[in-house]
Amino acid sequence: MKKLTVLFLLAVSSILSATAQLTAAKAFVDAPQKIFPLLESNVRMDMVDYFNNGLDTQSGNSLNGKSVITDLTPAVLSARMTDSSSIQLALLTSGNDTIIALVSTVAAPGLDSNIKFYNSKWQPLPDGRYFSRPGWKEWLNSEGQSHRDEVEMQVPFMLASYNIDPESGRLTIANNLDRFLDEEMYESLKPYLQPQLVYIWNGKKFTGEK
Repeated sequence: MKKLTVLFLLAVSSILSATAQLTAAKAFVDAPQKIFPLLESNVRMDMVDYFNNGLDTQSGNSLNGKSVITDLTPAVLSARMTDSSSIQLALLTSGNDTIIALVSTVAAPGLDSNIKFYNSKWQPLPDGRYFSRPGWKEWLNSEGQSHRDEVEMQVPFMLASYNIDPESGRLTIANNLDRFLDEEMYESLKPYLQPQLVYIWNGKKFTGEK
């Protein structure tokens, strides 16, 4: 019985130690090639070294373009992947585990993001378990709710960019329709729309800020 208890405690200690050592930089470098197909692991390692040494050196990617890390802390890594795309990798604490949230943003022409979740070994996790992408119900303010049909008729889809701040546990989603619609149309719809949405990480998922 004592032997089983010791083995269990050693296993738990090993898991906690591995989790504690995970940083955004390590997650970025160790990610499978399919996660960052534009950048091989050794290129990602060079990018981290350049940033840590205060260099703005850009690294070549598989599209013959340039990629560079723009921000790096133990919990967050942001990088410009191409001239029109970027990523943000954020580590989120969930009990004794670490969840990797990966935000990918493209210019379409307004910035538009999506988010995917992985465990600490880069195994994909169900997106809906941790975050539900907002729809018009969330984007329309109280006045806009009564004009939903009008908004949906004029706007084919929502453009929004995501940013995670692990320290505060906030996921901020910015409304970027002004970069897509012509000025007159956007101004007519603006009174109905939320400028941004904020979600809070509660250790299990992102929930709308009250």
